[in-house]
Amino acid sequence: MEKIILASSSPRRKELLEQVGINFDILPSNEEEIITKINPSEIVEELSLQKANSVLKMVTNDSIIIGADTIVSLNNNIMGKPHDKNDAYNMLKQLQNNTHTVYTGVCVIIKKGIDCKVIVFHDSTDVTMYPMTNKQIYDYIDTNEPFDKAGSYGIQGQSAIYIKKICGDYNNVVGLPIAKLYNTLLDIGIDLKNY
Repeated sequence: MEKIILASSSPRRKELLEQVGINFDILPSNEEEIITKINPSEIVEELSLQKANSVLKMVTNDSIIIGADTIVSLNNNIMGKPHDKNDAYNMLKQLQNNTHTVYTGVCVIIKKGIDCKVIVFHDSTDVTMYPMTNKQIYDYIDTNEPFDKAGSYGIQGQSAIYIKKICGDYNNVVGLPIAKLYNTLLDIGIDLKNY
């Protein structure tokens, strides 16, 4: 039976898989990610494929490898993880009192012997934030929560008080559209909860 491998060191993706009772190992990708696409949905699919492929090179046993990547897009401007406090401030200043879209790409590689089946998809969720004062933005940055998160915020963390509404899958914003992942694989006869 294949082993499930999460090709990510994200604590949020780990928690989502654990939350629904999936048994898995963690083996993060160690290769530099290269973006060649422009459209946000294509970028996250490309990056998730790169992560899963990187881990595929490290495994020899039959495996189900799950790679994922999340970005925030506002008016077609891509927002990844902030480089510093100024970067975080600039992102949050743009996001506050506005609606943006969170894209998560998922790549699943099912390795059986020398055969590999590759499934790539994405999900998107619109997020509307309440207005934030400069002090609120700086206070939130001082929590250090923004620094490992696309768009400089974590919906499941202290920024929750600034989220006005979402349209789409909440877990997609957290970093993994777990229901879509589960049901996409169920459609081809793979029940991730039975591994």
